[in-house]
Amino acid sequence: MPSNASIEEDHRNGAQSIGQVIEYIQDRLYLASYTHPPNAHTPFPYPVSKERKSPSKRSSRAQQSTAASKPSSPPPVYFSVDRRLLYNAFHADFGPLHIGHLYRFAVLLHEVLAAPKNEDRPVVFWCHADSRSRANAACLLACYMVLIQNWPPHLALAPIAQMDPPCMPFRDAGYSQADYIINIQDVVYGVWKAKEEGICSLRDFSLEEYEKFERVDMGDFNWVSPNFLAFASPQHLPAKVIPTSDPLYAQVPKTIAELEKADIPTPFKNVLAHFSTRNIGLVVRLNSELYSPTYFTALGIQHLDMIFDDGTCPPLNLVRNFVNLAHEMITVRKKGIAVHCKAGLGRTGCLIGAYLIYRHGFTANEIIAFMRFMRPGMVVGPQQHWLHLNQGTFREWWFEDSWKEKMALQPATPTKSYRQRLASNGQTFTPPNGSQKRAALGEINTNDHRVTSASLGTTVHDDNLPAPTPGQPRKTSKIYGPASRHQSPCRGHENEPYIMPDSEVINVRRASAVEPESDEEYQLRMLAKRAASRSPNSKTPTSNSKRRAVSCTTTTMSTTTTTWNGGESDVENRVGKPKTPLGKTGSGAGAISVSKTRGSPTRRSTDGKTSGVRKTSGRVGSVGSASTRAKNV
Repeated sequence: MPSNASIEEDHRNGAQSIGQVIEYIQDRLYLASYTHPPNAHTPFPYPVSKERKSPSKRSSRAQQSTAASKPSSPPPVYFSVDRRLLYNAFHADFGPLHIGHLYRFAVLLHEVLAAPKNEDRPVVFWCHADSRSRANAACLLACYMVLIQNWPPHLALAPIAQMDPPCMPFRDAGYSQADYIINIQDVVYGVWKAKEEGICSLRDFSLEEYEKFERVDMGDFNWVSPNFLAFASPQHLPAKVIPTSDPLYAQVPKTIAELEKADIPTPFKNVLAHFSTRNIGLVVRLNSELYSPTYFTALGIQHLDMIFDDGTCPPLNLVRNFVNLAHEMITVRKKGIAVHCKAGLGRTGCLIGAYLIYRHGFTANEIIAFMRFMRPGMVVGPQQHWLHLNQGTFREWWFEDSWKEKMALQPATPTKSYRQRLASNGQTFTPPNGSQKRAALGEINTNDHRVTSASLGTTVHDDNLPAPTPGQPRKTSKIYGPASRHQSPCRGHENEPYIMPDSEVINVRRASAVEPESDEEYQLRMLAKRAASRSPNSKTPTSNSKRRAVSCTTTTMSTTTTTWNGGESDVENRVGKPKTPLGKTGSGAGAISVSKTRGSPTRRSTDGKTSGVRKTSGRVGSVGSASTRAKNV
């Protein structure tokens, strides 16, 4: 940065500022970098006239000189913060500027824009042309647009992409060679993510408090989020726990009034007073003992040691314990957590950053940049790589905990209404044979829907049961109605399959008087049996023929007494001739049953015509005439 003497000498010698100007808000706000402080002779690229629709072939230098010579264009107003907002470096780090700097920059910018004399003048926010000043100025303006003007990150970063040369990335506060890059984009997206998650806002920000307590002689602590405070380790003797039986315990302050009168160093006193008034419920110490935790516990603040070596990264089991404790303290007890190591930067940033990744889904670069925006210097050296390597693990922890919480809220067994809905949807499963109780589903006592419910006092009828899903095999016959369930002679046990025959089977009741079968009837029955066995359909085993239905009444032939409409009754005559069944002949593709007809001359219908009773055998026969079958025999 040039000194005041060199700047004044440049003005006396008539040195001209050279730099780059980038438009942020059209005709109103610009970002510029100059080798020398700008003056009235500094060239400024005014907007090109809107009347010109196509670009001119003149050089850019000619355009600038022509635009600067326009008398109607008011001169710009320049302002800078290079000498007002200074970054307090730890070693070779130079930024980014923190939230207090952003607050002061916003106040200054609003004053410049609101001045009556600057109402129609373009405002140029400029910095020196060195790489560090350019990076801090560009990052500050982009964060202002995101956090205060609510710009999306990509629009705030778009003008910065035009900077030539590109801005220099930021480095950590360590003393080793920088090997991890945090750039302006990481800072802008980190601030935007924090704003979206509700953990960063200037609405309740106190600049006076921030600038007071960030000083080493005033406590050296900063709020990183509404629930986390990072601070450097207090130093005060004795460093061991003071038991209540020790006379020194009487000197430990228990209230704010006693704390104000106690003989305690000012930084430690400010820490205790601020923690008591700002609802801090837990203090986590990561470094060796430099003070007595009794000073916190006497004020009702829990204290916990999670000590690991300086400059190292914590083991994951320690991080997991910290995440669980912090989450319970924040969500259940509604209190904040204060974390410190010796300087409150490296180890402190590891644990706070791990929880913020776990809870809010930051990336490692975003959380490192955001924490440095809230407390400069956080996360040092290899700890940056550690956060990058474990960011996925921290987010997986949040997913697992969220899933367990959701599963814990759901009942272990279905509710009553859910069970009733399943029962009313009909049978959607195949019950095992002979099983009357299903142990895996305690709500279902039996698979027989006809059982009487003692609790309801009613009987579930088959007619009221819903039909099963079409196309699904069932081991019950309720699809055919209650008559087939109770009257079918082929139906066995309740859970046995019911086979529907291809032809109708007429059940024959036994008469009181049974006569032996005659020779003619026996020959006729055997002829029909041999003709059916030589069916063309039976020659092709792979044909899509229907299953042969078995009749349960083919063993014993008996007569049936039938009462007709006229009241006349007769006994069926067993003498008859085989008739050719009706159907298509010659194709051999259909499956019909071979039947015998017994006719009686005395059996007549009401219209005077002779009728017979056809009795089918239930076998699959060929389509052909009786003579053809006789030849085959």
